[in-house]
Amino acid sequence: MSRIAVMGSGAWGTAIAISLSRRGGHEIHLWSFEKDVAEVMRNQRENTVFLPGFRLDDSIAVTPDPAEALRGAEIVVSVTPSEFTRSSFKAFAPHLNEQQILVSATKGIEDGSYLRMTQVIAEVLSARGLNLACGVLSGPSFAQEVAAGAPTAITIASADAEVASRVQREFSSRTLRLYTNDDVVGAELGGSIKNVIAIAAGIVAGLGLGFNSNAALITRGIAEMTRLAMACGGRRETLAGLAGMGDLVLTCTGTLSRNRTVGMELGRGRSLPEILEGLGGHVAEGVRTTSAALGLARRHGVEMPIAEQMEAILMHGKAPQQAIEELMMRPGRDEFAS
Repeated sequence: MSRIAVMGSGAWGTAIAISLSRRGGHEIHLWSFEKDVAEVMRNQRENTVFLPGFRLDDSIAVTPDPAEALRGAEIVVSVTPSEFTRSSFKAFAPHLNEQQILVSATKGIEDGSYLRMTQVIAEVLSARGLNLACGVLSGPSFAQEVAAGAPTAITIASADAEVASRVQREFSSRTLRLYTNDDVVGAELGGSIKNVIAIAAGIVAGLGLGFNSNAALITRGIAEMTRLAMACGGRRETLAGLAGMGDLVLTCTGTLSRNRTVGMELGRGRSLPEILEGLGGHVAEGVRTTSAALGLARRHGVEMPIAEQMEAILMHGKAPQQAIEELMMRPGRDEFAS
């Protein structure tokens, strides 16, 4: 039996805890930043705010106290929104130790620094003299379907093969299959940038542009993701796998995708603040990731025309139809030019 702390009680964090409890053999603590959410989950055995309709097994201990959640944990799963990852780990750090394995399940890039989540975490912990073994959990995985027990395959990426193998063993079940990978950069950037492309796919759907447009958008989106990941040290094959193409296809086509939903509503003419307010506290990471991804791309001299148009729409109010037209009117080029 392993003691596992899931740090973050949004939809994905809750789904991970449910999946681990269904597998059995673990002592699971689920940490919630919001005390009222923790109290509801403890009393009603359901996350009525972020993942309603799924019962929390009695084996899942819910707490708003990070010290309690992390005490004795062998594996720590980070599922905090990207904008709060740095501040969260400043609070977690006094309760962590180097015997623990850290698994980052947050998909995003930090504003300003353009750091991936494992880099943010490492920077915070190194200031405390800590160096934890780390892995990245990524791939096509809607929280609702994982919680429901729908067959799902994802990636655990780590530079340490023993870490990847340990997490694979501890998390795999009859409904969740993990594949190991040693490309942390590719896995993190694939999982982050696909959210930006998913907003664009939603816009295509919201404008009613059809299947041809959606297929073109997804295909050129994977090209952008791959260019940036490779420039940062990732591998092409990772972006062709679960953490890249797999996650991109799911998020660009699935009706449960919040990022796609944001894009659809933008295509239908609604304003971004109105759309985000309607998410009811849920996070669409692609909105925040867009500018950070472009900052990282500019640092490495990588062209990302789809992301550039998404930034113009999200940050500057550009008309979605105009953005699509400008993408179509770009100068011709070789399909596989770098």
